[in-house]
Amino acid sequence: MADGRHGKLNIDMTNFPIQKKDLKLAMLGMTEGNGHPYSWSIIINGKYNAAALAKCPYAAIIDYISKQPQKTLGIEGAEVTHVWTDNSEDAKHVAEVAEIAHVVSDPKDVIGKVDAVLVATDIGSEHVKRCQLFIEAGVPIFVDKPLCDNLNDLNIFKTWVEQDKPLISSSAMRYCKEFEPYHQSTYELGELRYINVTMVKSWEKYGIHALETLYPITGPGFESIQNLGDKHRNIIHLKHSKGIDINIANISDMLGGFGLVSLIGTKSGIQIKSTDTYYAFKKQLVSYVNYLRSGIKPFPWNETYELIQLVAAGIESRDKGGIKINLQEGK
Repeated sequence: MADGRHGKLNIDMTNFPIQKKDLKLAMLGMTEGNGHPYSWSIIINGKYNAAALAKCPYAAIIDYISKQPQKTLGIEGAEVTHVWTDNSEDAKHVAEVAEIAHVVSDPKDVIGKVDAVLVATDIGSEHVKRCQLFIEAGVPIFVDKPLCDNLNDLNIFKTWVEQDKPLISSSAMRYCKEFEPYHQSTYELGELRYINVTMVKSWEKYGIHALETLYPITGPGFESIQNLGDKHRNIIHLKHSKGIDINIANISDMLGGFGLVSLIGTKSGIQIKSTDTYYAFKKQLVSYVNYLRSGIKPFPWNETYELIQLVAAGIESRDKGGIKINLQEGK
């Protein structure tokens, strides 16, 4: 998207934070297996064409959207007004489903037409290219998880953040209502000693889901990571400075393991499973709209930085035969 063909655009898009009453947003990109442009657009716009939704290729989206009472849909003062996807036919269908007014043929065409954008793709290695044009144009941006999957790209994003470019990224697992009571609040369990998380799909795409489930519970301070698996069966061990050992089983076809967490402490233990996808997505998107209006990030950039270090180190460990990567070295 920003490979130099269009040149560098230095456009002062907006004063940030945005004080406008009604925010216009663009939904950009779609990758195989990721239906976020459908669900996110419906959640923000608060409306959908039921007949068109029935043809959505993602059965899970049809299921959890159709179960929602109408009053739960929509984010006040925000609307997805423009959409672009890698396959133009997908964009037309997303627009029909979520009643989006404008389908564009090139993502750069939304610059000057919207107040902010969402990059709704989950291939982290593509995100610098997908974001660069908007970063240079001063357009506030939300990047789907993972922000990236390697340290070179992470340092590019770090530079942009240090330049006060308005960007945030997160996994919706941070916002799961089932886990929220345990965010930095596990006292009834005693001191945490062991955590287990199971996850589906690839480490490159979904490892961040497991990690960002953990992070608000443990807080920062991961010391090491070791990946003893392969690309289809990522078996992770992490050590945390609070004396917690953590295992993540990120197995590609383990559909039954999405978002299953065991927390075990010196006094008690509990097992929790994420089930309300809609709640997590809605809260995640509301946090972005609040960021656009306030300029205050929902959580510090340092958390995203540490999380992506873990994603990248998990890949490095696996690719180097399961070596242990010490994360505090060189910080």
